[in-house]
Amino acid sequence: MTRGFSKRFGARRGFTLLETSMALVIIGVGVLAFVEAQNAFVKNNTWSSQAATATLLAGEIRELTRRLPRHDPVTGLYVESTPQGDVLRGWGAEGGEVTPADFDDIDDLDGLKFGGDGEFDGPIDAKGDLVPSVDADGNPMRDEDGNAIPMAGWSQTVYVDKLDPFNYATVREHAFKENASGDFPGRRVDQYPLRVTVVVEFQGANDVQPVELARVTWIVP
Repeated sequence: MTRGFSKRFGARRGFTLLETSMALVIIGVGVLAFVEAQNAFVKNNTWSSQAATATLLAGEIRELTRRLPRHDPVTGLYVESTPQGDVLRGWGAEGGEVTPADFDDIDDLDGLKFGGDGEFDGPIDAKGDLVPSVDADGNPMRDEDGNAIPMAGWSQTVYVDKLDPFNYATVREHAFKENASGDFPGRRVDQYPLRVTVVVEFQGANDVQPVELARVTWIVP
């Protein structure tokens, strides 16, 4: 019986090279699938976080415009007759308005870009203050002089269009106005609704060019 048991026990064998190779292939495929799933999760999570940030930055500009009139409260918007022809005055930032805190009407913002390669260091909030970068604990980051460090890679670009009051799909020239005719008293150059569009972009360290992550549009009657 001892010889029989030893014979049966000796007949057992280990894994062949082919079986070992197949096992390694199966394990490798499983690990690769797990890594790909993890990468997809990280990318989706990063995109969701960036999209939320972009929406927040666009909302800051919208809140900023809520307290502003359509046109400058002092000089207004008007067409001046000159020897060279009619010239629009008052659209865009007026002389001396060089910081976000100086902008006192909506048309001042037309064409401005906050952050990126724009005229200002970084995105701004509803008060016109720079939106700082934050550390891992959520605290604002500052340089050696105590100044806020702007959010790297982010930008807000603002566009302001003048619209036909009866058809918001029709964009009018900034100097457009309507003369009186019959019972129609006419419409001055500053009596038209405005459409404000904010485009938020982000350019990461490895991105060739900025990527648009949010575009928000609203009408100011």
